[in-house]
Amino acid sequence: MSLLEEGQIIRGTYEVERFLGQGAFAEVFRVKHRFLGRQAMKVFKTVGLTIEETEEMLVEAILLSRLGHPHIVRVFDANVTDTSKGARGFFTMEYVAGGSLEQYWKSHGIRLVPVAEAVEILRQVCRGLAVAHSENPPIVHRDIKPQNILVGYDAAGLRARVSDFGLAKRVNPLTLLASSKGTPCFKSPEAFSDPQGDSCAGDVWALGTTLYLLLTDNLPFPDLIHGPIFDPRQFEKPITPPSRVNVDADVTLDQIVSRCLALRPSDRYKNALEVLADLERWSPQRPDKPISAKRTTSSQTLKITLGGAAASPHDEQKARKMAGEAVELAKHRRLTDAADLMEEAFNRWPDLRDEHEHQLRLWRKGIMY
Repeated sequence: MSLLEEGQIIRGTYEVERFLGQGAFAEVFRVKHRFLGRQAMKVFKTVGLTIEETEEMLVEAILLSRLGHPHIVRVFDANVTDTSKGARGFFTMEYVAGGSLEQYWKSHGIRLVPVAEAVEILRQVCRGLAVAHSENPPIVHRDIKPQNILVGYDAAGLRARVSDFGLAKRVNPLTLLASSKGTPCFKSPEAFSDPQGDSCAGDVWALGTTLYLLLTDNLPFPDLIHGPIFDPRQFEKPITPPSRVNVDADVTLDQIVSRCLALRPSDRYKNALEVLADLERWSPQRPDKPISAKRTTSSQTLKITLGGAAASPHDEQKARKMAGEAVELAKHRRLTDAADLMEEAFNRWPDLRDEHEHQLRLWRKGIMY
């Protein structure tokens, strides 16, 4: 039983529309604000948080969201409410219909995410994270991973936003380190051995892991997915360069990933801004440039391990039905609803992006098609 029910009114302001998903710490719902429209509401599973404790957990997220950066999810409100399991703290933030980067990645099934899209998503993530890393002292996210990156469309196209700054923490201004939290398979080696081992370089490691995942459909150190038990030998085996797995990756991307995943923090990029600088210099290979014969491999294994499932004809049927419903909504000038539904359809069957992405972009601009 979820913490909130559809139709439930929260503090006289929010109407719960539907359950979206959950993580280790919270359940997520789509809600409709009485005046401001759709938002996402995260309700903490932890019992008995006061409003002061809820706000304290979100102090860095609220600080960053007030900067208004397009690649950081904005947090609007923090409070407490009654749920089916007692009082719980919650916060509301931007609703992104496309969901997380994890959903976007899984939606491609046995195919790899196009390299240019993967790089552009990481560029945008770096732009947002660079704001946190540029604070004095820096703010480290401590849990960069696909689940904490939201991907959706706006008038300009695909836009990524860094979310879940709930684990974010200002580093010690002398050591430039913070306490280690987060998800094991995206954590740097030093975070396992030192409880105060998180830093901007640790976030850089997570960026490299995320880029490697998008380029190869695998993790650079897959043994970490089986649990938090640390064995230094897990990091001794050299990673397979992305270009050996993906014909559209190249040596430049190999070098960027390799530097992000350097075992010694001092050998990595110092922060997200430095990663961004190299990603900005990268450009796709020209179509007329010969590409050496290499085999592209892609597997559902990891996607299933992380909770995914192989795409099926039923998924395509359902997605095309949703796309048709979106078109009908647009005919009635409900363009926001149409765009939201179309983004959900994309995550069920990514081939629809080729057919409807232009249409979706117009809807996000408020233009009928």
